[in-house]
Amino acid sequence: ASASSALFLSPQIFGFLVCMGVILAIGNAIWEHEVGTRFQVYLPWDEAVDSAFFSGFLSFWSYIIILNTVVPISLYVSVEVIRLGHSYFINWDKKMFCMKKRTPAEARTTTLNEELGQVEYIFSDKTGTLTQNIMVFNKCSINGHSYGDVFDVLGHKAELGERPEPVDFSFNPLADKKFLFWDSSLLEAVKMGDPHTHEFFRLLSLCHTVMSEEKNEGELYYKAQSPDEGALVTAARNFGFVFRSRTPKTITVHELGTAITYQLLAILDFNNIRKRMSVIVRNPEGKIRLYCKGADTILLDRLHPPTQELLSSTTDHLNEYAGDGLRTLVLAYKDLDEEYYEEWARRRLQASLAQDSREDRLASIYEEVESDMMLLGATAIEDKLQQGVPETIALLTLANIKIWVLTGDKQETAVNIGYSCKMLTDDMTEVFVVTGHTVLEVREELRKARKKMVDSSHAVGNGFTYQGNLSSSKLTSVLEAVAGEYALVINGHSLAHALEADMELEFLETACACKAVICCRVTPLQKAQVVELVKKYKKAVTLAIGDGANDVSMIKTAHIGVGISGQEGIQAVLASDYSFSQFKFLQRLLLVHGRWSYLRMCKFLCYFFYKNFAFTMVHFWFGFFCGFSAQTVYDQYFITLYNIVYTSLPVLAMGVFDQDVPEQRSMEYPKLYEPGQLNLLFNKREFFICIAQGIYTSVLMFFIPYGVFAEATRDDGTQLADYQSFAVTVATSLVIVVSVQIGLDTGYWTAINHFFIWGSLAVYFAILFAMHSNGLFDMFPNQFRFVGNAQNTLAQPTVWLTIALTTAVCIMPVVAFRFLRLSLKPDLSDTVRYTQLVRKKQKAQHRCMRRVGRTGSRRSGYAFSHQEGFGELIMSGKNMRLSSLALSSFSTRSSSSWIESLRRKKSDSANSPSGGAEKPLKG
Repeated sequence: ASASSALFLSPQIFGFLVCMGVILAIGNAIWEHEVGTRFQVYLPWDEAVDSAFFSGFLSFWSYIIILNTVVPISLYVSVEVIRLGHSYFINWDKKMFCMKKRTPAEARTTTLNEELGQVEYIFSDKTGTLTQNIMVFNKCSINGHSYGDVFDVLGHKAELGERPEPVDFSFNPLADKKFLFWDSSLLEAVKMGDPHTHEFFRLLSLCHTVMSEEKNEGELYYKAQSPDEGALVTAARNFGFVFRSRTPKTITVHELGTAITYQLLAILDFNNIRKRMSVIVRNPEGKIRLYCKGADTILLDRLHPPTQELLSSTTDHLNEYAGDGLRTLVLAYKDLDEEYYEEWARRRLQASLAQDSREDRLASIYEEVESDMMLLGATAIEDKLQQGVPETIALLTLANIKIWVLTGDKQETAVNIGYSCKMLTDDMTEVFVVTGHTVLEVREELRKARKKMVDSSHAVGNGFTYQGNLSSSKLTSVLEAVAGEYALVINGHSLAHALEADMELEFLETACACKAVICCRVTPLQKAQVVELVKKYKKAVTLAIGDGANDVSMIKTAHIGVGISGQEGIQAVLASDYSFSQFKFLQRLLLVHGRWSYLRMCKFLCYFFYKNFAFTMVHFWFGFFCGFSAQTVYDQYFITLYNIVYTSLPVLAMGVFDQDVPEQRSMEYPKLYEPGQLNLLFNKREFFICIAQGIYTSVLMFFIPYGVFAEATRDDGTQLADYQSFAVTVATSLVIVVSVQIGLDTGYWTAINHFFIWGSLAVYFAILFAMHSNGLFDMFPNQFRFVGNAQNTLAQPTVWLTIALTTAVCIMPVVAFRFLRLSLKPDLSDTVRYTQLVRKKQKAQHRCMRRVGRTGSRRSGYAFSHQEGFGELIMSGKNMRLSSLALSSFSTRSSSSWIESLRRKKSDSANSPSGGAEKPLKG
């Protein structure tokens, strides 16, 4: 981050301070030895000083004290004030306030605001982050038969608008009136007493951890650990299997109006490793049965070999549901005899009481009983995308931010959501799917993907040579060579191999060459490992966003963590740095607040170092004309008030309020975000430019008044040159020059900026005249001895001409340089401001033309165009890129190539062995 980089430059600045002190100390020793001895009669050394060398030693420490203002001590406080202001802007942003949930955006830290303008990788959860996490029971498969689709008379699937009335659940007084289902054949199967259908809904009503609350008779309220469970239990409730209540040892279910109490023997709870949940119950007849629901990749391997037809049809249904973007679960059961259960329960008790490896022992016991189960069917739950997700992802992609989705969902579901939210498109060159089960298979699939990218882009002519075996010492830059858009989809077991030490670089290089990456069936630990891998080898700022407890590790691992306050509690919010309620607010957080924070902080730092060096270096030049005696140019009160009163508020106002373009343009032209990713606005180059400008200003600030005062006289003919008049002239020139400079640096003027800049000038003159007034002299005669000096000095026209000349010579080169840069090599923000100015002029001209337009008959209206319209373009969605493409074509070729060359340099440094420089820790 820019502010952290500035703080890291403090040792270098301190080294510069020591060098200046050494130079002036050597000068003092030489002067005392060569010249000072001639003045021993009336300027004797102190008793403690016995040699010129010791005098130089004392002078060194004196100059360290005088010149210490180059070290940015007050910078720490100013940076925190600016960061606090930026955080309040995020909290107060009404456009990031969710009216539905009454939830504002919240900046939970003040130390990462400028890093929001430098993000290159976003790692996002899917459920609850990209989707609403409001689950709706949509379809199901029972004994090989699929329910949920509605067909017309011709056997075609009916669309939502063409569907008949939803299923009538009026027969069930305990049904949830908000629940909608469209396939009446499922209810008919329940009423007909189909045993498989009854067992299906019996499982849904028993295998869960939902709590039931009945406030009034027949009014049930379910409190579920996850929205999935709530949706499944609600579906069973509407189809006649109503979960009514539970105790620690029983579960009561109303099955088609009949209350049945099951004895709850055991709950084998869900976790991210097991990916399944089971309950063992005893029915009133004394029969013991295990009910299990879980991910298909886990449960299908633990089934009793059913008929091939049932397994095949259920698998087809699962793939169909996942292709529709639905979340799927497989349901199974197993009958247990009394003797086996008693022996298993005894071993489970022993494992639960074990002192060591308790979790592993319980997992082994659970694994044993959850085997050889009978397939019952599958469920499909719909989780719709949040509003604005496709537009947000498209905009962030145009800002050159790479988005990786890390989800626990099935591969087909994740891919479908990827297409829905425009991460994956039909225009992509290829979508690589990695599904290998062994290390060799995964490595081979990754190598084939890289080879296809290289071969299709014909990158050999660009200096790229494909290497089958990448080494950690030198990564080949695929990012530079690849032409076209690619995506990578990898599942959990393949990712486990890809994250191994000998393959992680191959996986990273392949993934970074892709426009989009989707990792499916991943655990929370794997999410954190993926983020850590990118942080380790890529010199880039990472952001992780999620809504649940399973995203906490990923959020904490990334440089910036964002929590969505959704349906899964506030664990993610509590672990995050920023929080809001909808994913679409991320574009505003990054492209507006993040970019502005980075811009403001960089401009603040540049000006801060400039004004301090311009102020301090005057003492350095004066040392050569005062015998290196550590005499200051300014009086002590000016030195004290310069950073506290005269120049503090204007730079704070710029750091808090400045903008280069309005927020609408920041969203319209996402390419404006790229300078932050490349850290163009404040780096070592920009730092030394600021220092050089400050030193240049200090040279003119000292030598122009010095040269004028050597020959100038007052109005009465007396000599103008005296120490106090010189000090007032230099100090006044300095305050005016730095005030004009900050006026040039300010891109967005507010009333506060005007008040602080011109108010600081007014305060300077008020304090200056006050300190040289009779009143203060009468009260403190030993402190304010130079009565009337300021009034007499500033009453001389020569002094004001000197101040004007100094100001002009200091400022004009800056104005000329910026004018030439704007004309010859404008950056993207300059181009955007120019286009904005052109639009305003065109609107003004259009209004004038409308006022003077002739009246009379018109030949034709504009209902029909005389050429082919843009209907196909709009329907294809490609017009989403229009504004950014228009900007890139409008900007100059030199500006574009300049940014691209810097990006290539950064990519080279990131791919070098030392490229994984760590970012500063979160505060």
